[in-house]
Amino acid sequence: MALLDFDAKKNPAKAYAGMLGLAALLVVFPFFAAQFGNSWVRIIDMALLYIMLALGLNIVVGFAGLLDLGYIAFYAVGAYLTALLASPQFAILLESVVNQYPLLGDSLVQLMGPEIREHGIHLSIWAIVPLAAAVAGFFGALLGAPTLKLRGDYLAIVTLGFGEIIRIFMNNLNDPINFTNGAQGINLIDPIRIFGVNLAGEAGSNSTVVVGGFSMPSVNAYYFLFLFLCIAVVFVTKRLQHSRLGRAWVAIREDEIAAKAMGINTRNVKLLAFSMGASFGGVAGAMFASFQGFVSPESFALTESIAVLAMVVLGGIGHIPGVILGGVILASIPEVLRHVVEPAQQALFGHVVIEAEVLRQLLYGLALVLIMLNRPAGLWPAPKHEDRPDNDIDQPGKSTGVVSA
Repeated sequence: MALLDFDAKKNPAKAYAGMLGLAALLVVFPFFAAQFGNSWVRIIDMALLYIMLALGLNIVVGFAGLLDLGYIAFYAVGAYLTALLASPQFAILLESVVNQYPLLGDSLVQLMGPEIREHGIHLSIWAIVPLAAAVAGFFGALLGAPTLKLRGDYLAIVTLGFGEIIRIFMNNLNDPINFTNGAQGINLIDPIRIFGVNLAGEAGSNSTVVVGGFSMPSVNAYYFLFLFLCIAVVFVTKRLQHSRLGRAWVAIREDEIAAKAMGINTRNVKLLAFSMGASFGGVAGAMFASFQGFVSPESFALTESIAVLAMVVLGGIGHIPGVILGGVILASIPEVLRHVVEPAQQALFGHVVIEAEVLRQLLYGLALVLIMLNRPAGLWPAPKHEDRPDNDIDQPGKSTGVVSA
């Protein structure tokens, strides 16, 4: 990992050269991968969304030393909020209110107008994203409030239960008022538009996006958007890590009693960790809904929360580059195996010996076990000095000539 050292203070030339090389690689990658099919770029698009989720969870698990097994619930909140505000689903919701509660429904129709009753709300994604972050952050604080005094297994059970409650609500909030359309999910979600450019491609364009006379596949356009958001999330988390709040999180993680004795308001600091981590999940969920054009409760199962937690642990808890590495590996390897396992068996044995899905999960689980046995701190753990400010590092002091007794 020494080649990826971006510390401009210690070695500026090496840091800037590394940044420039990485930037060039990230720009060229989708065009190279597209030569083998757009599905490979789509895999990386989804990996970028998981990186956003992992970085958000890293605030809770890595910085504050808490645990959250229901983190995917915030992803669901962002996705379903986008689906409700950027699809015909709101018209269906309004119709169910009119049928069940005519007086209230008619008042809402008069307030919103017949256009919304007919076609629903179609807000811009850029109005939805901050709203998704705020609502997910509120739910994060709502989860954090009753768990402030819990630790270990008890905290894990409560957060797991919260995640399942959200999923079950999404699965059943379709009667008598249809908020989520139940297990069928919500479709026809508006794609993302940036300055009038539809990232899904205009009708009849075969999913091709044209920007300034230059055309690219839709998955490439989403790749650059998600990459920009990932860079923004990395910047924010890095600033948080080295802020006063970040130091408070580290203090709580290392010794909560000592942190409280030093005057840190542990209640508020913990709530901020849950809330800020959840807000990143909400943003990622909004992007996911617009990218897929469809959401359903099956996309937000417990296994997804465990997968995101595994990304944080595998990469290196509390270390941002390590979390990114864990996200790339665990989000992409299962999809790569999906494409590789069956053709490999056909080439070796002439027929499929083990079903691709079974063998894919087997290899995936085996790889995780082997990595954690050999690298229990993660593939790219945080340096031991990372949690200390630069001016806290012990410096040899000058002799005063005074000998202590």
